[in-house]
Amino acid sequence: MKIIEVNSASLADEFLNINAVLNQSNPNYIRPMNNEVNAVFSEQGNKNFQHGDATRWILQDDKGKTIGRIAAFVNEKYMNKGTDFPTGGIGFFDCINNQKAANILFDTAKNWLQENGMDAMDGPINFGDRDKWWGLLIEGFDAPPTYGMSFNPPYYQTLVENYGFKNYYNQYYFTMEVDAPFSQKIIDRHARFKAKPEYSARHVDLKHIEKYANDFATVYNTAWAQHGEAKEITKEEVQRLFKMMKPVMDERIVWFAYYKEEPIAMFINIPDLNTYFKHFNGKFGLIEKLRLLWMKKMGQCKKATGLAFGVVPKFQALGIDSFIIQEVALFVQGKGWYDQYEMGWSGDWNPRMINIYKSLNGIQSRHLVTYRYIFNETEHPFERHPIMEYK
Repeated sequence: MKIIEVNSASLADEFLNINAVLNQSNPNYIRPMNNEVNAVFSEQGNKNFQHGDATRWILQDDKGKTIGRIAAFVNEKYMNKGTDFPTGGIGFFDCINNQKAANILFDTAKNWLQENGMDAMDGPINFGDRDKWWGLLIEGFDAPPTYGMSFNPPYYQTLVENYGFKNYYNQYYFTMEVDAPFSQKIIDRHARFKAKPEYSARHVDLKHIEKYANDFATVYNTAWAQHGEAKEITKEEVQRLFKMMKPVMDERIVWFAYYKEEPIAMFINIPDLNTYFKHFNGKFGLIEKLRLLWMKKMGQCKKATGLAFGVVPKFQALGIDSFIIQEVALFVQGKGWYDQYEMGWSGDWNPRMINIYKSLNGIQSRHLVTYRYIFNETEHPFERHPIMEYK
């Protein structure tokens, strides 16, 4: 077997295609967009190269057939609360069901990370935000993945764990019917805030997208600062993101809550783009874009997915989460716009978010795992991700 660093367009295509080859036996597989995967490894397209680096490889057998792939990342902004040693990441792992082949891929990534001063590696993760390709799927193979969700054959768990990776934290997705009733507890909490005129909630207006991009940055940076994970995002970055997403956004399901017009919570949802992308086989040229717009106009997507949810700390214990969720429900339920809603993943280190999902009568739909491999456990004993502390 031969490991080859991806350094040409043809090898980049091999890197993309092996994912489809190894998942082709599962009818629920949806190929990620080629341009989105390529953008992860583009210094022009990925801001994380400003404070990190990434490399990718393919693995070929003795006959020159591609049988696996992996990428490794170093990012000085990548932190986890409770971790005090430099930790890199691996991702985009695909491999035939062969432990020797998997070990070659993991060893290659490990050696590169050690050369770059890392003491551990987490994975599978992404060289970017956690809303895409984060974690290894171990339960939930019987339904198509939502947009950005990791999807892999079941035997990957054995390959990863046999190498020595340990469960750093679990990731859970929950799903619910859009028109399903909420608990009385949520209804009562909502009523308390609804009676106070200083509190309000509303969906975005795409004609004023810059204003809501700024609100997103305000809530995001405040709500996630307590995680200790250096997740700050600039208003300019959010504005670019919102403008890029504008053609596929549904303003009816992107909401903010306010206290005296100060943004204090956000509930960001999008149509499940995989409803469209499953027809494109990774391509997104002019024809695919026109077809997407036509399918959107015809209302072919009946599933919404959660992208981000956050409440600024000083309002977290008051019940604002119930207020904004019920406001969305009152606006969306019974309209027939969407039938199903799948919530974005929450780690087992965030029990409050998981409890919110359960309070919505959500049913666990997927289970993923982010693993950690420490190069020298004598120096850095393994510990699972600490439970989030709420202020």
